[in-house]
Amino acid sequence: MRAVGYRQSLPITAEDSLIDLDLPKPAAGARDLLVAVKAISVNPVDTKVRMRSQPAAGESAVLGWDAAGIVEAVGSDVTGFKPGDAVFYAGAINRPGSNAEFHLVDARIAGPKPASLGFAEAAALPLTAITAWEMLFDRLKIRDAVPGAANALGIVGGAGGVGSIAIQLARRLTDVTVIATASRPETQAWARELGAHHVVDHTKALPEQIAALGLGAPAFVFSTTHTDTHLAGIVELLAPQGRLGLIDDPKTLDVTLLKRKSLSLHWEFMFTRPVFQTADIAEQGKLLAEVSRLVDAGTIRTTLGEHFGAINAANLKRAHALIESNRAKGKIVLEGF
Repeated sequence: MRAVGYRQSLPITAEDSLIDLDLPKPAAGARDLLVAVKAISVNPVDTKVRMRSQPAAGESAVLGWDAAGIVEAVGSDVTGFKPGDAVFYAGAINRPGSNAEFHLVDARIAGPKPASLGFAEAAALPLTAITAWEMLFDRLKIRDAVPGAANALGIVGGAGGVGSIAIQLARRLTDVTVIATASRPETQAWARELGAHHVVDHTKALPEQIAALGLGAPAFVFSTTHTDTHLAGIVELLAPQGRLGLIDDPKTLDVTLLKRKSLSLHWEFMFTRPVFQTADIAEQGKLLAEVSRLVDAGTIRTTLGEHFGAINAANLKRAHALIESNRAKGKIVLEGF
């Protein structure tokens, strides 16, 4: 089968940073779906793994954790899916990735593809939707008020893949006031289009801009990027006993800054459930089924930002380069081989 992978960790500008491969077609295990991949999307985790995880000598690794496709075969213990079903999912970071014609995924973390979306539009959603949902509702618990705080949520990096779906989920499913950050006219317009009540510029001081909105100190902040740069300002703008969530990987994070206000810190890693095979692993499949329902009901929409064409090494190198530039808007998708 055709696939795209890498044999050594290299800058994306290197000729062999990503290469086209011919690999054996995998066979489904007991809990697996074997999926004929129709479309994928690219996430920051793809670029991080490429640079941090060196394959063993002579071996190759396939990246990719977002996919939409058609079930070709099911394992002996699978329920709820059958060959021919259209599915979408984010997979598991400790298994081979989805940048391949055929891919194995644990059936418990897959969901039915939204019927109203094409494969590319659907592939833009799973990883970011799971990340945003788990952060907003499982970690930050934005439906539970913070006494004395403004019922408001700041989303740092509102135009990125996770920010784009987090804005929608918070706006459509709760009564919180959504304050997104974005720095360019086109990304600010994107955040507003997705439902942000207010948009501020994260290249400028956040506390002053948010105070000027006249809402009061927000109860929640979801930081998707550059948390170490923004931490002092986030601590300043959050209400006492507020909640801060993050998903990026700061080299250092001075959590002592949170003490005076009794702020709580919440880290979200959407691969925790599949990697550790947690008792509630099936919640991710249920979550994606609900996302699919919300899309088909018109409550939320795809976050597809750019379509980069067919799934091959050249196009994936372009996608990785754009993500590493920190200038991507929404999700980058690729479709077909």
